[in-house]
Amino acid sequence: MTTANCFGDKFEYDFGGIVDGLNRYLRLKATPIGMKRFKTVADMEAVPRIRRPDPNEKIAMDQVVGQTRWIGYTLGITMDNLMGAQCGAVVGLHPQDDDWASGERMNGVWYGTLEDSAAHQAAMTCASYGDYEALATSPLVSGRLDNPDICLIYMTPGQMITFINGLQHINYKKYEFTCVGESACADSWGNALATGEPSVSIPCYAERKFGGVQDDEMLVALPPSYLPSVVKGLEELSKVGLRYPIPNHGLQKSPLDSISKSYG
Repeated sequence: MTTANCFGDKFEYDFGGIVDGLNRYLRLKATPIGMKRFKTVADMEAVPRIRRPDPNEKIAMDQVVGQTRWIGYTLGITMDNLMGAQCGAVVGLHPQDDDWASGERMNGVWYGTLEDSAAHQAAMTCASYGDYEALATSPLVSGRLDNPDICLIYMTPGQMITFINGLQHINYKKYEFTCVGESACADSWGNALATGEPSVSIPCYAERKFGGVQDDEMLVALPPSYLPSVVKGLEELSKVGLRYPIPNHGLQKSPLDSISKSYG
């Protein structure tokens, strides 16, 4: 039985087919993953082959995501597993309380004044707090999270713009993405959980140092409902010769020959 995600979506997606399509048109390097929150710990622990972190180790959300995308783990956590409020607040496992909002921990590290640090905290987009006790991440193709809240896909800039072209092929919309700097997970999975909108980020220092994000990678987080139309859009673009990888035409030759292959 398919359960609803946090947006009330109960559709049964063919994630195997979706990931095959993304790999066909984008040649992804890392595994697309799902993230789902659970109202109770028992619900999370009922996920097939769920792993739990060592209770004696405090980890970052970046590492939770990283272990899933690189190693293939289906990993379940609660706030007790996370290293601090910054990780938990973004995904709605910790309140955005006064201590968190003060920015005290970032003062003199990432930002030059306490006012700047507090402004950064206020700029972060976080999932609402109070409805969920636990969270799990798993490769989309595993089928263990039957309907994730959001999907995370890491791509190079060239893959990312091609993905967005596929997203915009039908039902066009201009997308605007934010950059809070450090804590960029607020721009990706935090924003996607809060708004239900596709959210692109430039992963931050912590994501790269602790989560294994590569130097040339960007991240899109979005509910699964967008993915079938993305794959269809990529297919249609491919039919008119607009494909990834994008071949370099050359700096000194007229573009008209190349353009005519797509525009006629």
